[in-house]
Amino acid sequence: MATEATVTVPSETFPLGTVFEALPDVEVEIERIIPGADVIIPYFWVRGVPTDDITTAFSDHPGVKDLRLIDSIEDEHLLRVEWEPDYVGILTTLTETGVPLVGAVGTTEQWTFDIRGDTQEDIAAFMRLCRERDIPVTLTALHALTPVETVSEKTLTDAQQEIIDLAYERGYFESPRQVTMEELGEELGISQQAVASRLRRGTKSILGQTLSALNGTSSST
Repeated sequence: MATEATVTVPSETFPLGTVFEALPDVEVEIERIIPGADVIIPYFWVRGVPTDDITTAFSDHPGVKDLRLIDSIEDEHLLRVEWEPDYVGILTTLTETGVPLVGAVGTTEQWTFDIRGDTQEDIAAFMRLCRERDIPVTLTALHALTPVETVSEKTLTDAQQEIIDLAYERGYFESPRQVTMEELGEELGISQQAVASRLRRGTKSILGQTLSALNGTSSST
């Protein structure tokens, strides 16, 4: 049965994690793509920082050959990365084991990867190869997919869940609002831009899940 797993690695162990040294409040999201023989996850987003010179925030890393900015929209930046072909890491391990990446988000605390295997053994094979390569991967969730989950895949990141929970508790969604983004940011120790980005993406994910579930229910009745 198809199985989905969530694994984490420390932020500094993944090549793109160098951005958190200069910009600890940003969130990095890798564009989902099925691993291929020639191209490994070439695009990613950096969110929560209003700067045009985003590439300079990434320190040199042996896993990154080249990095360039593709586009910017307010505090969100799309970049393309060219990996060093000989660097062994979690992405090359996914490719070699044939395990697709569903989604990946990085924060200053850790990187969270959602992956999928045709069977649970596919996930186990990936974990074994990570251990053989001394990649510090931690398995945090493992479950068989349900029909609804195959349609609605996106889940909240820990950072998105945290800000949405806090915003709800503090009355951000009330009318009139009982708290501002700036106040939420101060409570969590993050910038107002990071609050806005996490709220926007978190609520979008919740809406996507809800609409997919409703549409799936409607189509079956």
